[in-house]
Amino acid sequence: MNHSGHSALSRVASAALLAGAMLFSASLAAPVQAAVPSQKQAQVPGYYRMMLGQFEVTALYDGYLMIENPVLIKTDAADIQSLFARMFISSENGVQTAVNAFLVHTGSHLVLVDVGTAGKFGPTLGHIANNLRAAGYDPAQVDTVLLTHLHPDHACGLLTDDGKAVFPNATVHVSKTEADYWLDEAIAAKAPKELQGMFQMSREAVAPYRAANKLKTYQIGDTLVPGIEAVLTPGHTPGHVSYLLNSLDESMLVWGDIIHSHAVQFAHPEVAVTFDSDAGQAVATRQKILAQAAADRLWIAGAHLPFPGIGHVATEGKAYAWVPIEYAPVEPAR
Repeated sequence: MNHSGHSALSRVASAALLAGAMLFSASLAAPVQAAVPSQKQAQVPGYYRMMLGQFEVTALYDGYLMIENPVLIKTDAADIQSLFARMFISSENGVQTAVNAFLVHTGSHLVLVDVGTAGKFGPTLGHIANNLRAAGYDPAQVDTVLLTHLHPDHACGLLTDDGKAVFPNATVHVSKTEADYWLDEAIAAKAPKELQGMFQMSREAVAPYRAANKLKTYQIGDTLVPGIEAVLTPGHTPGHVSYLLNSLDESMLVWGDIIHSHAVQFAHPEVAVTFDSDAGQAVATRQKILAQAAADRLWIAGAHLPFPGIGHVATEGKAYAWVPIEYAPVEPAR
């Protein structure tokens, strides 16, 4: 190769090196990619699904409320703080308590057990209808609502903000004892002043269903939905019930307000809450139900247990412990 050829190659190589150097320098000088915005205000939809025999059970999260320590009675304050600490719970500003409802697809009925609060107790609650939609159903598809009791955090989700029925095609069922107490205006008028608002909210919650002849009362033993039976569990309210689901060889007790504080009341079932109608009866009912749940290895679904509120009760010495369900895919019906 002659001298001019070497010079040409040299010029090409130099140009290539210069171009590479410029690209490398440009890459170093390029601005850093903008930070990805945080999604800290978002959470996954609040539903969790499992199969119970041939029943599809979907836990629905309404939100949470804060309960104050004085709500828990019949125990020493130091014991309560010790139990909270064991669960890594700070009770300085109250204790977070979930509000859950449970949707049961039996194959022929779409049943909702309790309905949450709607907007009655602030922005941390009132998400049942939206989470039901996120779970793939529409409120209009619910044909049966079973209420464990008529406290506002279990019944007020029956209404939209403007007082219409959220579940227009559903019949609402409540035990006769419960309805006779909370829906009686004469009883409400004699109640302590601080409870009269609760009576009013209970009456308002069922009003559109009552007007449409879709509010039904029942006695224990009456047939409600095939595979679902009401179990009397009084004390928290006079007519408080739980619902036992049976499909194939599996059973689940949707127990309403048997437990309000999982950190305290499994270890100490004798601890009551100030809004129990009959604290002594509530304690006796809790002790009976916990013993039965542990002995029969029942699935449990609890309104105020940490979401999804589904699990088992285990014995722990002379007390009990909560064993929550593990996250898992939905197993197909057998």
